[in-house]
Amino acid sequence: MKAYIEAHKERFFEELFSLLRIPSVSAKKEHKPDMVRCADRLVELLLEAGADEAYVSPSDGNPVVYGSKIVDPSWKTVLVYGHYDVQPAEPLEKWNSDPFEPEIHDGAIWGRGANDDKGQLFMHIKAFEYLVRTGQLRHNVKFMFEGEEEIGSPNLPAWIRAHKDLLGADVCLVSDTTMISDKVPSINCGMRGMAYLEVKVTGPNKDLHSGHYGGAVANPITTLCELIASLHDADGRVAIPGFYDDVVELSAEDRAQLARAPFDLDEYKAFLDIAEVKGEKGYTTMERTGIRPCLDVCGIWGGYTGEGAKTVLPSEAHAKVSMRLVPNQDSARITSLFCEHLKRIAPPYVKVEVTPFEGGDGFLIPITSDAFQAASRAMGEVYGIEPVPSRGGGSIAVLAEVQKILGIDPLLMGFGLERDTIHSPNESYLLRQFFAGMESIALFYKYF
Repeated sequence: MKAYIEAHKERFFEELFSLLRIPSVSAKKEHKPDMVRCADRLVELLLEAGADEAYVSPSDGNPVVYGSKIVDPSWKTVLVYGHYDVQPAEPLEKWNSDPFEPEIHDGAIWGRGANDDKGQLFMHIKAFEYLVRTGQLRHNVKFMFEGEEEIGSPNLPAWIRAHKDLLGADVCLVSDTTMISDKVPSINCGMRGMAYLEVKVTGPNKDLHSGHYGGAVANPITTLCELIASLHDADGRVAIPGFYDDVVELSAEDRAQLARAPFDLDEYKAFLDIAEVKGEKGYTTMERTGIRPCLDVCGIWGGYTGEGAKTVLPSEAHAKVSMRLVPNQDSARITSLFCEHLKRIAPPYVKVEVTPFEGGDGFLIPITSDAFQAASRAMGEVYGIEPVPSRGGGSIAVLAEVQKILGIDPLLMGFGLERDTIHSPNESYLLRQFFAGMESIALFYKYF
């Protein structure tokens, strides 16, 4: 496929840029028209690539893009999943260029969605195009692209159930993850689930003068900080009763297998500019982000945060909390445990409300499957080294639902790298990874 990429790469860039220029931010209601515009553009690209059919299908939220090419019903079928929605670009002042005006420099594509997930999704369309145009496609291929992954895919499971017969396949092929490095490729054999909530702590019925009331009335910000600080014990474990009930402890053999993945702690700390790591006692950094659950505060606010001073004792304080869950932990149960625990420990001088947002379970896939072995062989051929199995610390909540509803395993052939800074300013995607991804995907079809 190298020659095909070289001959068509300028067209590839312009087609991808036509997607990246659309601010398809699912978290913001004002971008609803952009979601539709991006879905329509994907339909055009699928049809141009050789799909027999492609169309925008409504859901209870943002539309789903479906496409297919059925070559022979007796052949294996691959269902390709991706998402066309992106994270908000803020803080805009941290970007070195317009996040929605993509650029190529320093060996990478720069812009929001360059990696997550428009760039990786696009690789599948181009690998498919190559196989169709060169007469090498020996599979049936279906595409399912959603516009709500970045807000937890609240409506896709219902859409999948409603279209279950349409989506029958042998494997669900996904590129929406990272690998260890471009020198040591890896394939995720599992991902964590997630429970995401917002906490509101209310004290007095209005903001108060901090001189008149300070020291006599509880400050909701202080109280919220105390509540949050109590959610971990001295060993870094989540201190919510029942939180670990369903966590499966990996055997020494399994931990040794995962430890095959190369990891340089000093390099990791230098990359993040931190003096030391911190996490659950008794586990390595790689294990903490792959096989163990965690709880983090993703945002906290309250009171006056503008320029200058305002002596106010605030009425409210808020925090957004993310809990990453390992397979066997049920996100709904964990959400319930969190809500009950926080309300139980809340002191009488404040009111506590917890609002659940996103939720989804984790999953595992067998590394002995035909699909995993085909992916391993394909990536090994492209990178010149056999990829190692890894466990992803992030979440693609809907993939556990795909596994349950359709009865097929997701296969995570991700080509992103940590240096791509997805979800942050200056997101990028290395060109060599972009091209290697297309080659690997095309070879996957050859070996599956």
